[in-house]
Amino acid sequence: MAEKLIFKYDREADILHIDKCLPYAEQESEEMGDDVVARLNPHTNEIENLEVLFFSARLLRNELLELPVSAEFQFAGRQMSGLAGH
Repeated sequence: MAEKLIFKYDREADILHIDKCLPYAEQESEEMGDDVVARLNPHTNEIENLEVLFFSARLLRNELLELPVSAEFQFAGRQMSGLAGH
């Protein structure tokens, strides 16, 4: 089952956190370029968290934010057949 994404903004550090789980000490960090840091599961190398640095500065510059990851969107906890007619 796919995890829900949690978005948190740290105003003081100006970092947008995108989390599939809570960060933990054993995760490995990898710089993905364009001031994006991925935190990886040390056993599977799966991306579990992303940190977008200088987030508000990007918004003030009206910069397009493209993350170097792919995603699939679905309603969490809802069957697609339940969406008919909405």
